[in-house]
Amino acid sequence: MDNNEYKKYVDILTQRLSEYRLRHSLEVAKSAKHLAEKYGGDSEKMYLAGLLHDILKEAEKDEIFSLCEKYAIELTPLEKNAKKLWHAVVGAEYIKNELKIDDGEIISAVRYHTTGRKNMTLSDKILFIADFISADRDYDGVDIMREKAEISLEDAMLEGLSFTIIELAEKQSAIHPDTIDAYNDTVEYISKKKGLI
Repeated sequence: MDNNEYKKYVDILTQRLSEYRLRHSLEVAKSAKHLAEKYGGDSEKMYLAGLLHDILKEAEKDEIFSLCEKYAIELTPLEKNAKKLWHAVVGAEYIKNELKIDDGEIISAVRYHTTGRKNMTLSDKILFIADFISADRDYDGVDIMREKAEISLEDAMLEGLSFTIIELAEKQSAIHPDTIDAYNDTVEYISKKKGLI
C-alpha cells in the first residue's frame, strides 16, 4: 500500500477523531507494524488495522445505534451497556462497508481488539497487544507489558487480558464472555507450551 492510500485513511480519521485519539491510532499502527515484523505477520495489513482500529471510538451513541441497524448488528445486552465495546463491534463493519476494506484479517483484528476471543489469529493478537503498548500509553504496568510483547505474544496477551479482567472486576463491571474465553485459551496455550498439560 502506498503513502497516498494511507494518507486517504488518515484524512478520514482526522474528520472523525480528536487530536489525542488520532495520535493514539498512529502510534498503535506503528506498534502493530513492529509486532507483525517481529512475529511473522503482515506488517502492511497490521499498520492499517492499527490506524483504523478506533475509527468509531468517538462516534455518538445515535450514530452507533443507527449503524447497528444499517449493518444488522445485534448487540448483546452486555454490549449495549458497555459503551467501551461499541467502537470495535461496529467499527469492524464500518471499515468493511464504508471504507470497502474487505480483508478478513483486518476486520477480525479490529472487531476483537478490545475483548479478545477464543482461538485468536496472529493478527488479532498483534492488534490487541499493539493497543496496550503504543508509545502514547502511560498506565501503571505499561513497561511490563512492553517487555512481555518483545518476548512472547502469548505472555503479553495474558498480561493484557489479566489487566482488563482485574480492572473490570474492580469496577464491578460485566466481563465479556469473549474476554474470559481469550484468557482461558491463552492460559491453556501457555500451559501446553510449558508441558504442564
